[in-house]
Amino acid sequence: MTLELRDIEPATDSAAPVVLEARGLTKSYRGGDGASLHILRDLDLEVRRGEMVAIVGASGAGKSTLLHLLGALDSPTAGEVILAGSPIGRRSEAELAMIRNRQVGFVFQFHHLLREFSALENVMIPQRIHGTPTAEARERAEALLTRLGLAERMGHRPSELSGGEQQRAAVARALATAPAVLLADEPTGNLDYRNGELLHDVLAELARDLGMGMVVVTHNHSLADRADRILLLNQGRLTASDVRGGMF
Repeated sequence: MTLELRDIEPATDSAAPVVLEARGLTKSYRGGDGASLHILRDLDLEVRRGEMVAIVGASGAGKSTLLHLLGALDSPTAGEVILAGSPIGRRSEAELAMIRNRQVGFVFQFHHLLREFSALENVMIPQRIHGTPTAEARERAEALLTRLGLAERMGHRPSELSGGEQQRAAVARALATAPAVLLADEPTGNLDYRNGELLHDVLAELARDLGMGMVVVTHNHSLADRADRILLLNQGRLTASDVRGGMF
């Protein structure tokens, strides 16, 4: 199976369709003293097809909270998220679950693979939940795992894979349903330098080659440097940042 590629030229990125948008996104919590704790404040974001955006900022700045809102894992206090052209607010839990399964791929610091299943089966599972026929799900899973350098390892269970292989299998699983957006939260935070660098290269290539939007939360400057844009989350708002090769 040949994965569907889209012709994305860097010079025309600004004309590519917006696949993920946040408008006036606000998230607040009520503290123990009754006062409001504002995590995100009237935040705006646009991510285009084929674009990789890195979100950086201090620990506790709200980066993971932002990803959860963008991926319909949590609801904002105010504002809205528009995914693949459709607002996701005021949806039922069943509708949100369908959106998460079909439109959003998630990659976290830990792979969360199901240990009793092989890498191939782990990548097939989201597709089977989606209703994809078994043969088609297997074909796409094999193509994704091969694309991620796991052609010889797809029959192995997670315990038989290295840390880097496990995380690459998790990326393949996140891509299984051809999502419009991939959201990654410190995806290489649990890997050694070599495996981290391999995955950094893969993530940067996938956004372009598969024509999806990608938002990566990271403290790793090597990963952020591969992004098309780096945005700093500070005091609840996003601003453009030029910290390539630096510290954040």
